[in-house]
Amino acid sequence: MADTAYPRPQLVREHWQSLNGLWKFAFDNDNLYHHPADPINWSNQIRVPYPPESETSGIGDRGFHRACWYERDFDIKAGGERVMLHFGAVDYSARVWVNGFLVAEHEGGHTPFSADITRALNASGRQTVTVHAEDDPHDLAKPRGKQDWQLEPHSIWYPRTTGIWQTVWLERVPGTYIQKLRWTPHFDGFEIGCETFITGDLEDDLSVSVRISHGDKILADDHYKIIGDETHRKIALSDPGIDDSRNELLWSPERPTLLDAEITLRHGDQVLDRVRSYTALRSVNINRDRFMLNGRPYQLRLVLDQGYWPDTLLTAPSDDALKKDVELAKAMGFNGVRKHQKIEDPRYLYWADKLGLLVWEEMPSAYRFSPQAVTRLVREWIEVIDRDYSHPCVIVWVPFNESWGVPNLTSTQAHRNAVEALYHMTRTLDSTRPVIGNDGWEASATDILGIHDYDCDPAGLLGRYGSAAHTQELFDRRRPGGRILTLDGYPHRGQPIMLTEFGGIAFTKNPTPGTSKDWGYSKVDNENELLQNYRNLLEVVNNTAIFSGYCYTQFADTFQEANGLLYADRTPKMPFEQISAATRNIKNAAPTADNVA
Repeated sequence: MADTAYPRPQLVREHWQSLNGLWKFAFDNDNLYHHPADPINWSNQIRVPYPPESETSGIGDRGFHRACWYERDFDIKAGGERVMLHFGAVDYSARVWVNGFLVAEHEGGHTPFSADITRALNASGRQTVTVHAEDDPHDLAKPRGKQDWQLEPHSIWYPRTTGIWQTVWLERVPGTYIQKLRWTPHFDGFEIGCETFITGDLEDDLSVSVRISHGDKILADDHYKIIGDETHRKIALSDPGIDDSRNELLWSPERPTLLDAEITLRHGDQVLDRVRSYTALRSVNINRDRFMLNGRPYQLRLVLDQGYWPDTLLTAPSDDALKKDVELAKAMGFNGVRKHQKIEDPRYLYWADKLGLLVWEEMPSAYRFSPQAVTRLVREWIEVIDRDYSHPCVIVWVPFNESWGVPNLTSTQAHRNAVEALYHMTRTLDSTRPVIGNDGWEASATDILGIHDYDCDPAGLLGRYGSAAHTQELFDRRRPGGRILTLDGYPHRGQPIMLTEFGGIAFTKNPTPGTSKDWGYSKVDNENELLQNYRNLLEVVNNTAIFSGYCYTQFADTFQEANGLLYADRTPKMPFEQISAATRNIKNAAPTADNVA
C-alpha cells in the first residue's frame, strides 16, 4: 500500500509514519521460537504489508506454514508524547515486541489492533519491532473466509494469507487523546450523533468541540464538557428547510455528499488533541418488502466482490487499486458491492464513501462448528462492527453465508441458536442497519431474505420468481441449490426478497485444456455469448417485481474462477457501456465511463 494513504480515514492526525517496506522474515513451521532473543534464522526479506504467499511480498511461498516471524528497525524518539504502533490486520494471531518488550497480543485475522510503545522505546531513537504471527492452515474452526485448507486452490477457495496483510504504522498522540469516534446519522431529525472516546491521563475540566461543515458552510460548531471518558451527543445540523437543499446534504451513490468534521480536545483553554474526520447524513432501513435509502424505496444493484488480486492476494496493490475497484463497479452500472467473505481494508470503505458505492459487509466464515469457533467469530465480529460502524457506505451486516460454519441448521438447535444470536447481537450493537442472519438459504432471524440461485437459464428464473409464481409456494416447495429457503418456524414475514447470488458465467480467452482455470457455474465460448447471456439474465432479474435487489457473481476473475465481468487484471470482458446498460436495464444506452479501464 502506498505510504501516503492514511490508514485510518475517519480519525486522521497530521503526523504519522508508515512501517511498510522491507522487513526481515522467517518461517517457523514447527513453532520452535517464542521470543525475539531466540536463535531465529532470518533467512529472507519480505515487503510488508503483502503476505508471504504473494509474489509482490518477495517470498511467493504458498505452502503450508503454521507460523512466521517479522522484524525491522525504525527511528523515533519518545519526546513528551505517547507513541502508538498500529497494525491494520495480521492473520491469524499475533504477538508484538518492541526492543524485546512484549507490547501487544491479538487474535483475529481481519481486524486492527494497537499498542502504546512509549515505555519500550530506547532513548537513542533507534528501535526494533518484532512480530510473531501464527496461522494454522488446517484449523477450520477460525474465521478464514475464502482461504483454502488444501495445498492448491480448488473450487471457490483461494490461496491462504499468513501474517501481516495490512499497513503497519506509527503515530504520536498526546498524553490525553481522542481514541475513537463514532458517527450515527439521524435522518428524520436532520441530526448527526457523535460519540467521542477519550483515553490516557484523564483530568478534570476536559472538553471537546465538534465542527461539521460542507464545503465552506459550517453546519454545526458545538462544545461539550467530558464526563468520565466519553461524550454522546446528537448534533442538530443547520436545516435548509427546502427539499432540494436538504437533498443536497444527503449521501447516496448518486450524490455521495460527505460532511467534513474537526474534533478538538481541550483541557481548559489548552488544546490537547485535534483530529479530522467525516460523516454523512443518510438512512437505511426496511419498510415492508422494500429496502429504503433516505426514506425512499431503493433498488439494490450489487456485484459480488472477492477482494483478491493476482500478485498481492488479499492485500490491494496500492491505494489507487482500491479506488479503481470502486470506480469500476460504478462504471459497470452497479450501485453497490457485496464484499464476499472478506473484511476489506478501511481505505476501500473510504473510497466507497467518497465516490458513492454501497457495501454489504460479510464476516469471513469458519468451516467447523464448535464452542471455540463461535467464540472466535463473535469476538472478531464485534471488532468488525466497531471498526466500520461510522462508514456511510456500509448498509447491511451479514454474519453468516450459506450456512458455512453452521452446516446443520435444519437439524441441530445449537447451529440455529448461533445464527439467531449473531443476528440479535448485531442488531443490538447497530440498530441503524439491516442484518441478514444467514445469506443464501435456510433463513431464520433476518431482515432481508437473500436467495442464491445459479440457474443460468432466464426462463428458469422467471418461472420460479416471476409474476406467475406464488410467494408461499416459493418458500414451501422451491429449493434453489437443493436447500430450503426458510427454516421451519420462520415463515416469510414480508421482508424484502433479494437474489443475492446468481450468474457466475465463466469466460476466458485462452482456457488451458485439462485444468480448472476457467471454473464457473456455467460457461460460454466468446464475448458475444457472454454479453447476450448477461443481458438476458439481468433483464429477467431487473423486471421481476418480487426482487427488491440483486447481487451478480462476480466482479472480477479470481484465480481458478473465470466468472468475473472483469479479468483478474481488471480489464473488462465486454465494453463498459454495454455492461452498464444491461446492469441498469437500459437498452440502447449512450456510452459511459469506458475510459476507466
